[in-house]
Amino acid sequence: MTIQKRISRVQTLPMIALRGLVVYPDMELHFDVGRKRSMQALHAAMNHDQTLFLVTQRDTAAEEPTEDELYTVGVVAQVRQVLRLPGDNLRVVVEGLYRARLQDVLQEEPYFLAMTKEAQTRRIADPLQEEALVRECRSYLEEYAELTPAMTEDAFAMAAVIDDAGHLADHIAFSLPLKEAQKQDVLATMAEERRMEKVLDILQHEIAVQKLENRIHDRVHTQMDENQRDYYLREQLRAINEELGDGDNPAEEADTYRRTVNALPLSEEVREKLLKECGKLAKMPSGSQEAAVVRGYLDACLALPWGKHTEDVRDIAHARAVLDRDHYGMDKVKDRIVESLAVRVLSREMRGQILCFVGPPGVGKTSVARSIAEAMGRQYVRISLGGVRDEAEIRGHRKTYIGSMPGRIIAAVTKAKTCNPLILLDEIDKLGHDFRGDPAAAMLEVLDPEQNVTFTDHYLEIPFDLSEVLFITTANDEAEIPAALADRMDIIHLPSYTAQEKFHIAKDHLLPKQRKRHGISARQLRLSDTQLRALIDGYTREAGVRKLERRLADICRKAAKRIVAGEVKTVTVKDLADFLGPVKYKPDTLAPADEVGVVNGLAWTSVGGEMLQVEVAVLDGTGKVELTGSLGDVMKESARTAMSYVRSRAAQWGIDADFYKTKDIHVHVPEGAVPKDGPSAGVTMATAMVSALSGIPVRHDVAMTGEITLRGRVLPIGGLREKSMAAYTRRMQTVLVPQENAPDLAEVDAAVRDSITFVPVAHMDTVLDMALRRKPHELENRGL
Repeated sequence: MTIQKRISRVQTLPMIALRGLVVYPDMELHFDVGRKRSMQALHAAMNHDQTLFLVTQRDTAAEEPTEDELYTVGVVAQVRQVLRLPGDNLRVVVEGLYRARLQDVLQEEPYFLAMTKEAQTRRIADPLQEEALVRECRSYLEEYAELTPAMTEDAFAMAAVIDDAGHLADHIAFSLPLKEAQKQDVLATMAEERRMEKVLDILQHEIAVQKLENRIHDRVHTQMDENQRDYYLREQLRAINEELGDGDNPAEEADTYRRTVNALPLSEEVREKLLKECGKLAKMPSGSQEAAVVRGYLDACLALPWGKHTEDVRDIAHARAVLDRDHYGMDKVKDRIVESLAVRVLSREMRGQILCFVGPPGVGKTSVARSIAEAMGRQYVRISLGGVRDEAEIRGHRKTYIGSMPGRIIAAVTKAKTCNPLILLDEIDKLGHDFRGDPAAAMLEVLDPEQNVTFTDHYLEIPFDLSEVLFITTANDEAEIPAALADRMDIIHLPSYTAQEKFHIAKDHLLPKQRKRHGISARQLRLSDTQLRALIDGYTREAGVRKLERRLADICRKAAKRIVAGEVKTVTVKDLADFLGPVKYKPDTLAPADEVGVVNGLAWTSVGGEMLQVEVAVLDGTGKVELTGSLGDVMKESARTAMSYVRSRAAQWGIDADFYKTKDIHVHVPEGAVPKDGPSAGVTMATAMVSALSGIPVRHDVAMTGEITLRGRVLPIGGLREKSMAAYTRRMQTVLVPQENAPDLAEVDAAVRDSITFVPVAHMDTVLDMALRRKPHELENRGL
């Protein structure tokens, strides 16, 4: 071998790093440029002499390769054409000029600028040896081209006219679908003889692999042909059997279904219907659409738990223990469940007990149903009814429709795999209706003990006994439940939790649950009773405990972060602000003094009770009455009624008889962005008007609720328990309630009754006597 004697060129050129591509001298290559650094290098080359250095990066996944991630041997190339593609990319056509080595990277920003040195190649000294290598290479290349279509005709024809060994080796390596590392290895080999030997090794390897691939392909193709032949013969055999009348596939399948039907404890009506469907299936081609429909129908019917039951737990002490373990308080609910179990012990024929838990969100309606199922030893299935508007969701679709299926009730029974599960119908007050039907009407049969014995789903078209199912429903607002549905259910109210109840729930249930969920032991996170009460009072204000559980989860996450970071081994919560930020809710304290025209009213919402202060201002004017605070029509009518009552009793309370001509009355209920409605603010508005017109302050520790008539009678209201809870939370001392609501005080929590004095009132005069700080001077002087 001889070394070509000439001086190697040293150039400083813009450099582009290629991903997955290798360029060779005297070869044209087109590639897309998208990286900003590469675009800058291309622009620099075009502004100079259109020459740049192309080198391949070692890791194709690297977005911005460094100098260490580039191969040292590349090609100096001439840019022949630049095309702009849609977007910001460019397509470049280059022609390799000569091999070069990367001597140094002079800059990396805004583009690579490299110092390159031309790499000298070592030619083959013996012409005969060069010719032998070229012939051997062409022979291998011809064999490879016969085995695979990867080598194009143009590439093969070009190889046939190249006599230079080094150029031929480059051409073959460039044309074959080789790995990037193989192509780079050929490029970096400067001795032409060694380069030809490497290409010959590559061709030998590719030929051996291609032969093996062809053998595997032929074997797989032969196997596919045999499978097609077997399928064709089986189809012919089935057709022959059908012609002869002894085809066994549909008949065997139908017989299997018949045996299953006959083995189930079915009524004659149901058995006859299913056997009829089996007969239809036996006469249908097994691959027909009709057969698929019948098969799906039979599968759905036979999947039902015909005659399968779970044994109810007869130990009522165990049932009560399970309920007490999972939930704090809820004595009324627990007593009701234990009573039901006791009745079932004495009478197994007891049916039709449908319970409805009504209460604000987060008080445990859904979770207590799961505990009831465990206490009774029944399977538990939950159905969410929120937003259901299609009647077919409950009753199912006719099986003639494409994609039809049973309704949610039958699907729940199938999932439970017993005839007597506990099915929770969640959010029954959120049922809707539109042109597709009224799902609430479909629920009437489900929840009627006299009708659900023969509940018929539209898809099944056979009766199924739902009388042994224990249905429990939940709702937030009893008024939103359709009257016909409410009449079929035993409604149990789950009231808002008191602060004491929330404390026990958090300490005994929520905190251990969150510790376990976050992988924290009781020794690693300590939360004192004082801090727990401060958390309830300062960071949550809700009827239930969902927000409380989320705040406990926040504390556990922050504690876990400190423990994993190695800051501490045990986290002791001393300052809640470090974990949860500033206090969200300040303590509700009484106003410092009595005020004129400001009265504490009580309101009911779907998430619990609220206390609203009604304010009345008296202004000089012409007798206008202004009502503000997003009041509804019923509440506006209550204000007008109160106004009329005040006018009728103006003299009694020392009010000018013509005030309605000379004064403007402005009634405002704060939190104006929140809509408010209902008649129970009547007594509150009347008291505020009397106070504002007479100038007598109203006791700041008194709250009230009740509807008012024109004659001053106080009518009953709803939601007394929730309203009393709001008064208890705001630390009221006295609450005035309608006389007719006095029996409802028995439902008020004991802690609330012990802290508040409830005064039943029948007339507005009594309300004013109790609420106003004093009587008018005129009446006092008369001794009244």
